[in-house]
Amino acid sequence: MRVLVSLTALSSLSGCSGPQSALQPAGVDAEQIGQLFWWMCAVAVLIWLLVIGFAVYATHINPETHDSRAARWLIIGGGAIAPPVVLGALLVFGLPLLPSLSAPAEDGLQVTVSGERWWWRVQYPTPSGGTVELANEVRLPVGERVGFSLTSPDVIHSFWIPSLGGKVDMIPGRTTRLTLEPTDVGVYRGACAEYCGTAHALMNFQVVVMEPEAFTVWLEQQAAPAQTPQSSLARRGQEAFLANGCSACHTIRGTPADGVLGPDLTHVGSRLSLGAGILPNDAEAFARWIRHTDQIKPGVNMPAFAMLPEGQLTALAAYLSGLK
Repeated sequence: MRVLVSLTALSSLSGCSGPQSALQPAGVDAEQIGQLFWWMCAVAVLIWLLVIGFAVYATHINPETHDSRAARWLIIGGGAIAPPVVLGALLVFGLPLLPSLSAPAEDGLQVTVSGERWWWRVQYPTPSGGTVELANEVRLPVGERVGFSLTSPDVIHSFWIPSLGGKVDMIPGRTTRLTLEPTDVGVYRGACAEYCGTAHALMNFQVVVMEPEAFTVWLEQQAAPAQTPQSSLARRGQEAFLANGCSACHTIRGTPADGVLGPDLTHVGSRLSLGAGILPNDAEAFARWIRHTDQIKPGVNMPAFAMLPEGQLTALAAYLSGLK
């Protein structure tokens, strides 16, 4: 039995690691939140030990009738005085974290993120004064404070990257702020932390923390227009994309496609995943997504194109996966 309990405890601890773990901080703000968490755990364990200790003392070590005056003071001290003192101390310890999480990064990178049913619109300013837009993927330079402007056009969402910092609600009609400073290069996972409807559990995103030089190169590449299709299959795919109305919702810079309702697909082939973190990024996944959109993500606004002939669907998937 003891071995079984130990194995269960160890297996539970193994779930506290990974790219979406608040207990494995990879940012300055996540480290501060982690310290607060461990202090709260320590205080909770201490209070639990005291309560259990008094219970064991009263029922087993000294089960005789106890002095009523001492018992009264114990109830007053433990039930009326100790809780406000403990909670007040934790409040004083935790409140200073809030200004740093919401303070604007005036000299750093500014990223705008819009939570939409059920994906993430991410916009970066470029040195030339323009804007680069991508979807369901955030890239950040390591060691630099980055300011996020968070919005939503439909319902309340919540932007959360557990490994980098706390979560902030995205409220329609308002702009909320968040500032993060990643400390470790790597790939992390973000999620919507506020129930927002049918596909809430399928609204995730990848976070790539890069060296500053690599980030600068990446941003320059993202600002470039889409590559011209090189193969005949990809060229047929581009024709299918424009002929079937995809350009009414999606933008591919460098082509006539200029829709703004859905994600910008200019460099969609270079992203780590499709469908807000639920599919790999390859031609087979593109074809599956286009044909069975409503089945893969129930409630999504994009219609399924199950009527497309197999050859046209294959060409369309080849074209999109090649947009690096």
